[in-house]
Amino acid sequence: MRRAAFPSWRRAVAAARRRLVAGDRERGANPVELAVVMPLILVLLFASLQVAAVFLARSTALNAAQSGVNAQRRYNASDGAGVTSATRFLSATGGWLLGWNKAGGPSCVTTRVDVTCTVTGRSLSVVPGVDFAIRQTAHGPVERVTAP
Repeated sequence: MRRAAFPSWRRAVAAARRRLVAGDRERGANPVELAVVMPLILVLLFASLQVAAVFLARSTALNAAQSGVNAQRRYNASDGAGVTSATRFLSATGGWLLGWNKAGGPSCVTTRVDVTCTVTGRSLSVVPGVDFAIRQTAHGPVERVTAP
């Protein structure tokens, strides 16, 4: 009985060896595939981070411009209330929008009926040498007394 089991055991070992030897032809293929695909993965990762940084910078600039409009449109607001509010907002938000304080910082123009505030800057650069110009403008009516 023992002799009958021994040849089947040898056949199993021989079959396993054949499978291992046949698999040796593809040995080392995974590192090569990874070396080919990894640069693409890294480019996509950094591109998505750069896109997120641009959208955060745009959102920061727009919120600062809206803050300036809301401060400047109040009834009898002082002349620099909008610029002060936008500057305060940008100072508190961190570094998502760069260079906003160059060239005079935020600007607000008030007419008899409306206020327009503009904030400009550059986005934070995740990829070296790649940044985008950001310019956001907000409008709003001036609060005033009108005849009934």
